[in-house]
Amino acid sequence: MKWQWKIGRFFDIDVYMHATFLLLIGWVGISHWTEQQSVAAVLSGIAFILLLFVFVVMHEYGHALTARKFGIKTRDITLYPIGGVARLERMPEKPIEELWVALAGPAVNVALAILLFGWLFVTNTIEPLGGLTVSSGSFLERLAVVNLSLVLFNLIPAFPMDGGRVLRALLAMRMEYVRATQIAANVGQGMAFLFGFWGLFNNPMLLFIAFFVWIGASQEASMVQMKNSISGIPVTRAMMTDFKSLSPRDSLAQAVALLLSGSQHDFPVVDANGQVAGILERDRFMTALAQHGQSAAVLDFIRRDLPSVDSYEMVEMALMRLQEAGAKTLPVMHAGQFVGLITAENITEFLMIRSALRTAGGVVGI
Repeated sequence: MKWQWKIGRFFDIDVYMHATFLLLIGWVGISHWTEQQSVAAVLSGIAFILLLFVFVVMHEYGHALTARKFGIKTRDITLYPIGGVARLERMPEKPIEELWVALAGPAVNVALAILLFGWLFVTNTIEPLGGLTVSSGSFLERLAVVNLSLVLFNLIPAFPMDGGRVLRALLAMRMEYVRATQIAANVGQGMAFLFGFWGLFNNPMLLFIAFFVWIGASQEASMVQMKNSISGIPVTRAMMTDFKSLSPRDSLAQAVALLLSGSQHDFPVVDANGQVAGILERDRFMTALAQHGQSAAVLDFIRRDLPSVDSYEMVEMALMRLQEAGAKTLPVMHAGQFVGLITAENITEFLMIRSALRTAGGVVGI
């Protein structure tokens, strides 16, 4: 079952809604009905939360379109109950670029708040802020206040919020990137501890936010450390050279046999001249098998849009290509000839072996 649905495409970026977002809509509707026993109140509450998430999408487009200015594509934007996530193909390499990308989202919310407050001022409909609640008061004024709240929340100096990336970018202008990331991650985890401690006695929701921030900080630090550890390592050291391949003439039956005979998941389809026609990925293979049976030709279900990696390139570049393509396996070429496969799993195993050898007293031949 797919847990998210496409709800639109704007500026060549798909927008998805995660299934859990429906839980938020349901909770808002039930809360308003319980409090006011009115269908109008329920519809007003749902309309408010939907408009709020329109602003969240605009916030994410702020990040995405700014990243595009620096040559970075955005895979998609997904709405969750806790907010939106724009999946960039990679993070900006220069700290100043990361700073602008991180600040672009909150800047959108600031602009929206100014526009809303400006309209309320021009129409002389501003109400005292003390009279506003989550479910009552001026509709537009509540939206303006919520936009300012989004700015403050997102600028908390903790990953995965924008404030964590702002802090990292500022630190990286003065020190090495990995150290800047570790400091920003430590600050974020310290914030998570405070949120969790305060949430134990006051607001249980803060416990969820604390967990979210703690995990986000840990993942960001781990990812940057991994990228740093593979820097300067050629692909030839981490690629697979012992693998099975398929012919364009083969059927899915041959793929079944190869899949069951070993631990390889994705299979290159190689023609008689040694050129890679594409990769038969396991997920697509399973779908094809269920829909068409074993007699179908593998050539009809391969991914042809995958980039290749040169054997002289660095593992860091290969990992970036894997992420950009949304793939698990890429072909490795040498002087125009197909010589191996590179996978995220193989890169991880290479790093584990390298770390173990270092612990044993040295790195030999790897």
